[in-house]
Amino acid sequence: MSEARLWTKNFTMDSVANFFIYLVYYTLTVIIAIYAMDTLQASPGVAGLASGIFILTALFSRIFTGKTIEQIGQKKMLLIGLVLYFATTFLYFEADNISFLLFIRSLHGIGFGIAATATGTIIAHIIPASRRGEGVGYYAMSVTLASAIGPFLGIYMSQHISFQIIFAICAIILAVSILSALLLKLNAEPLTTSVKVDHGNFAVNNFIEFKALPIAVIGGLLGFFYSSIISFLAPYTREIDLVSAGSSFFIVYSIIILFSRPITGHLFDKKGENFVMYPAFLVFAIGMILLSQAHNNFILLAAGGLLGLGFGTFMSSGQAIAITLSPPHRVGLATSTFFSLTDGGVGIGPLFLGLLVPSIGFRGLYMLMAGGAIFSMFLYYLLHGRKKRQQESVVIN
Repeated sequence: MSEARLWTKNFTMDSVANFFIYLVYYTLTVIIAIYAMDTLQASPGVAGLASGIFILTALFSRIFTGKTIEQIGQKKMLLIGLVLYFATTFLYFEADNISFLLFIRSLHGIGFGIAATATGTIIAHIIPASRRGEGVGYYAMSVTLASAIGPFLGIYMSQHISFQIIFAICAIILAVSILSALLLKLNAEPLTTSVKVDHGNFAVNNFIEFKALPIAVIGGLLGFFYSSIISFLAPYTREIDLVSAGSSFFIVYSIIILFSRPITGHLFDKKGENFVMYPAFLVFAIGMILLSQAHNNFILLAAGGLLGLGFGTFMSSGQAIAITLSPPHRVGLATSTFFSLTDGGVGIGPLFLGLLVPSIGFRGLYMLMAGGAIFSMFLYYLLHGRKKRQQESVVIN
């Protein structure tokens, strides 16, 4: 029998829309604090809030999107999020004080959270079950590409053109994303009466998919540990005099993810979840150890490659697990549950980890994160891995 088709028009258009959604997110994230300080004379703390409030509102909008997406419709929800994301971009032109900028960033985060959750839900319904690991891996490459191109694009443009032109370019990018979304042709399955009642109730399980919660909790932990890289890599490389290699760290990180995800996704489908998840934790831990001991460019960049392989594999495989564990009509909730906790871990990580740096230093921090990755692996075994192994043993027998 031939394999189920993966690269359909819907798969491509949804991935393209997702790429542009995240491209604008990463482009603005690296420059918004600079904009707040240079243009609006905000303090560094308030400028940081302008960046962080986006993530906070995105997190909450993910939760509510997961609850309502099946009722409203996947494509309609995507377009609602994209239009809000697109329209809010024009408000940046009117930002003449920091309070209004915070308001804009809040709205922008809501639009992003709705749109990003919708694309993730749509892709979960599009991908054939037999190729879920591989499909999610390819789809997740849209985020990886955006995370590599966006920061570079943002920094480069901020050095050569005005912020006003940057905002206009972001609006154009989101217009292309809306066009990609309009080209989607989705066959909405009608919800049963029991499902409609279930969605209509104001209950905790209508905001959280409990079947996806164990892997989401682990995602939150790993996101917490990963935040130590995105928050403190710059001062760390400055401290150890490896700034030039530090600027290439995320390029190596992204390249490794791009090349590894199709392979790890295929192994996920053919060999099972545990076959790729346990090595992902170990590789992530080894990457943190190498990062903590970096004394030259090669070790630092090798650490970037290993961290990309470990964290990148976990993110795509973790999303696939969350989707697999959930009923079809709750895939939106599973997606929002997984990413809300993972994003939450990345968001709150710097607040707590920054308190440790004065006492243990950056090297000590990254060694501690390596230990945290090993702890996450054992937690994965307790919450999911051993159950999956038992299920596979029953099937074999």
